[in-house]
Amino acid sequence: MSNSFDKWEGLTDHVKEYINTRVELTKLQIAEKTSLIISQLIAITIVALFFLLFLIFGSIAGAWALSNWIGKPYAGFLIVAGIYLLLGIIVWIARGRFLRYPIMNAIIRQLQKKDDNNESS
Repeated sequence: MSNSFDKWEGLTDHVKEYINTRVELTKLQIAEKTSLIISQLIAITIVALFFLLFLIFGSIAGAWALSNWIGKPYAGFLIVAGIYLLLGIIVWIARGRFLRYPIMNAIIRQLQKKDDNNESS
């Protein structure tokens, strides 16, 4: 009877160890995916910042060139501002299709992506 009890106790110890290991593995996988998403967001933010700086200086240069071409100092800046207003309205109208859904899908894809090394989970 004692031998049977020892086997049962050993089995429960193994089950507890297995469950603890799975919980720990899940925590590590969540931490890995979270850090991957955060690092990608930081990289995208840095690239977007440089693109934004390029866009700002390019817009100023383009507005200045338009102003010189038209001959009125304010006209080029108004034209560039109007172009940005038009683009802003278009993006606002189509924000779900062009912004919200692609971003949500990219995050979901990243969360569901399986690791090459982790085939059993």
